[in-house]
Amino acid sequence: MALGINGPDDPIDWASLTKYATEVMGRAYAPYSHYKVGVAGLVDDGRVVLGCNVENAAYGVALCAECGMVSALHSTGGGRLIAVACVDSRGVALMPCGRCRQLLWENGGPDMQLMTPSGVKTMNEVLPDAFGADDLAAGRPGTADPVAE
Repeated sequence: MALGINGPDDPIDWASLTKYATEVMGRAYAPYSHYKVGVAGLVDDGRVVLGCNVENAAYGVALCAECGMVSALHSTGGGRLIAVACVDSRGVALMPCGRCRQLLWENGGPDMQLMTPSGVKTMNEVLPDAFGADDLAAGRPGTADPVAE
């Protein structure tokens, strides 16, 4: 979805991201927990991608809102997330779970901004010492060991 609320050098429009996250939260499928979540992410090209949680009777296969948003990111052209707002049914900021923090790190990197219950933080603050693609490359046979160098 190309909502285009920001240019790449504009300040983050947190009010609009929160509004979009709250709107998509209304489409969440949460018949078991009744805990609806919505998320909106600003992409480096100005697009806004959305996601909402989708529960399942087999609880372990439920999809967090951030999973849907990251899928939307890739299915609409890719790019990097630069800012994300995740909200509950009241439109109040939520801290993503650990799995979703990893997804955000992988698709936004250490400088991506996240609205949290205690204010805006970078992913580096939210997930310090994160594990990422560089760690996978470092552990492959035939690659340099950054610790040994």
